[in-house]
Amino acid sequence: MATLSRLDTRDADFKVRLTQLLKVDAEQDDAIEAACSRILQEVRTHGDSALLQFTRQFDRVEAADVAALEIPRSEWLSALAGLPAAQRSALETAAERVQRYHVHQRQESWSYTEPDGTRLGQQITPLDRVGLYVPGGKAAYPSSVLMNAIPAKVAGVKEVIMVTPTPGGLRNPMVLAAAAIAGVDRIFAIGGAQAVGALAYGTQTIPAVDKIVGPGNAYVAAAKRRVFGTVGIDMIAGPSEILIICDGKTPADWIAMDLFSQAEHDELAQAILLCPDADFLDQVEKSIKKLMPTMPRAEIISTSLRDRGALILVRDLAEACEISNQIAPEHLEVSVENPDQWLSHIRHAGAIFMGPHSSESLGDYCAGPNHVLPTSRTARFSSPLGVYDFQKRSSLIHVSHAGAQSLGKIAAELATGEGLQAHAASASLRLHPGK
Repeated sequence: MATLSRLDTRDADFKVRLTQLLKVDAEQDDAIEAACSRILQEVRTHGDSALLQFTRQFDRVEAADVAALEIPRSEWLSALAGLPAAQRSALETAAERVQRYHVHQRQESWSYTEPDGTRLGQQITPLDRVGLYVPGGKAAYPSSVLMNAIPAKVAGVKEVIMVTPTPGGLRNPMVLAAAAIAGVDRIFAIGGAQAVGALAYGTQTIPAVDKIVGPGNAYVAAAKRRVFGTVGIDMIAGPSEILIICDGKTPADWIAMDLFSQAEHDELAQAILLCPDADFLDQVEKSIKKLMPTMPRAEIISTSLRDRGALILVRDLAEACEISNQIAPEHLEVSVENPDQWLSHIRHAGAIFMGPHSSESLGDYCAGPNHVLPTSRTARFSSPLGVYDFQKRSSLIHVSHAGAQSLGKIAAELATGEGLQAHAASASLRLHPGK
């Protein structure tokens, strides 16, 4: 049974213990890095033949060519039609909510004209082609398909290519159904670092993309890190995190289960509760012990809570917000009676769940905002995946004759100061009266 760390902000060693709790072994596995380097180089050099070799080796799938690994749209539609009615309705409702939310993020081009006729602005354009990695086999993440593909389509991306491994030929119908609902354009039954390489470099059959998004294992993460620069990536995600700030008035069972909801991901996931009420922390600990035996993934939850979880007694909710900003969690639940009162105190969090009824699990599936969130304190400088990740900005500069006269003198002066005479001359040549 899990025994969570109990911390108190009044203790002299609190900061040291908190720092130790937040540490994650960020060392890269040399064997994984070496394997990814080799796989990516093979795919870059040999294209389709390397993909077939690695698919045979890792997924035990034989194919005559890579074209045979493309999953036809008829199979997606068949998977969608074959879903139980309740499951299909849940997927379609979640998709509609995700789409409705992300429409509000869409950016538009803009410009303004200065008195001398010079026009400046910004042109917003979508990426041409995006690759979406979706784990396959026994793992089923249809929600990830929705969260990654829908914002891309809302942004106006012309083509979304999905890759998903199918170990032993096992294809997950919910994942295929989600792809049909989300507007994915093509699906290939490939996975691992080799799939990342195919998307990044292109092969004889699979076209190169502009950006790769979606979760994956350590090999996928390492591969995404290596191809960044050739293509864009969403992020390198660390273990899942939840931080709960509670005033002690939410049912203890609710809070315990919310902690479980992230701890069940894997042993490195982190679940922390901050509360100014010591008696409530005791209640939550009792709820954890009571509810743990009912969890199918009890062993994973228990290990996660034991190694990386904590119940922290704070002086007040203001101090809880300060500590939350230091932790910069992926998911933050502000489970208090008046959450709006504390919103302005929160500066760093991937997603903020406000009030006792806003469980993190709703955000994972169907609330609407994206569940692809910054982890490992990166919420200090990064944001959830969104439409803006699939749009890019180009500056517009249309200088009038009059504008060239005034701006040219400024540019020439600065360029001369920097010793860049061609720059200075380029601006000066346009300095002349008349049009």
